[in-house]
Amino acid sequence: MAIKAKIGVFGIGLAAYWPQFDGLKERLEGYQRDVEANIAAMGAEVISAGLVDNAPGAQQAGDLFASHNVDLIVCYVGTYATSSQVLPAVQRRKAPVLILNLQPIPALNYLDTDTAEWLANCCACCVPEISNAFARSRIQFNVVTGLLHPVEGYAAQYHERAWREIAEWIDAASVMRELSYSRIGFLGHTYPGMLDMYSDFTMHHGQLGAHIEVLEMDDLHQRVSAATEGEISAKIDEIRGVFNIVGRGRDKISQDVTPEALHWAAQVAVGLDKLTRDFNLNGLTYYYRGLDGNSNEELGASVIIGNSLLTGRGIPASGEGDLKTCIAMLIMDRLKAGGSYTEFYALDFNEDFILMGHDGPGHVAIADGKPVLRGLGLYHGKRGYGLSVEMKVKMGPITILGLTQTAEGKLKMLAAEGVSIPGDTMQIGNTNSRLKFGLDPATFMNVWCEHGPTHHVALGVGHQLSRIRKLARLLNFELAVIQ
Repeated sequence: MAIKAKIGVFGIGLAAYWPQFDGLKERLEGYQRDVEANIAAMGAEVISAGLVDNAPGAQQAGDLFASHNVDLIVCYVGTYATSSQVLPAVQRRKAPVLILNLQPIPALNYLDTDTAEWLANCCACCVPEISNAFARSRIQFNVVTGLLHPVEGYAAQYHERAWREIAEWIDAASVMRELSYSRIGFLGHTYPGMLDMYSDFTMHHGQLGAHIEVLEMDDLHQRVSAATEGEISAKIDEIRGVFNIVGRGRDKISQDVTPEALHWAAQVAVGLDKLTRDFNLNGLTYYYRGLDGNSNEELGASVIIGNSLLTGRGIPASGEGDLKTCIAMLIMDRLKAGGSYTEFYALDFNEDFILMGHDGPGHVAIADGKPVLRGLGLYHGKRGYGLSVEMKVKMGPITILGLTQTAEGKLKMLAAEGVSIPGDTMQIGNTNSRLKFGLDPATFMNVWCEHGPTHHVALGVGHQLSRIRKLARLLNFELAVIQ
């Protein structure tokens, strides 16, 4: 179940206006109720401080937001207010701020507009002043300008665009809160020698608020051993419902899916379900090399199916101990975009696309058609053998999101939008999709690599860049966009 963002909302106005203009305060309070209702309808929990019109009221609002640990503070500008009565409302919690500069009507009837009517529509007046105060106080803020209510005609775009932006900010705040409360299991260790993936757990705790739960192979062994035949049988039925089970393919390492192999993969999947439930995990990253066919090798080679099922239902699992990409997969999943574990496979210079995939797991919920279950006699570059997943992502718009870290130890995001195009892919028991980006493959690779990426990414459906930009802003992460 997704975690709701807590959004602190306060409106602003000038107390000096209320005795001067009857009904102005009540009118603005009505507008603020409309704003709060719209934000609540987006799935957020609204913490309202009401209409703030003086500095003491702003301090009280700040205390309220701090006590509720809000993720984002929304300042609805009803009319002019001095910045001194706005700043205290956002200083206590120190959360990012969204300033809503939403005019009630598209334009004034200038010849017939009196001062009271102008003041009910002059929200733009103090937005630069507030922005200056926030900037000098080192408070992160963003501004959305447009129309408060829907209208017809040319000006309708300003309502639609503003509220689309607001919805994306709420989505980003929800993902940020989810990250800050997430528990990511780290099972085993990182694939030896992959220097880009070595990661400092404290960095993730400190910069995301996430908790990294270090797990032993014994934790999984115990739960796999405890799986009952009833649980295994139910898991086999689930696997048969999700996957097309195919026989030996063209690849020399492919094999038939035997009943014994399916039973074992299902048993391991049951153990993975128990592991994630017992440790209350939101994600899992894993790898274990094993030795000479020992029990750890056998177990580590048999998690792809179970982890694909976990990923498909919102518990992203990344192989090779890639914690950063697990976080990127979680972000994409919570944006309702999927987020499949992916790397660069090959460049096609005839048709100008990039083949991208991995040896599992895959996000089966965003597969183009039913994903394939294929037996493999070995896993390239790894010990063991077993069942693997073959799939491509849905045709249409896609986004890739990478999470890397800088030499200074800061997490950094990379993203690009493209399209998944139809055509042949390799039948080797791996996920692989044909992805076309705005840049040609050679230029794309050059620019992508300039940013020092981790070699894996989270591949999701739809164009998600607008919301990813906002999330990066809220997290105070650098974001490189390749387009």
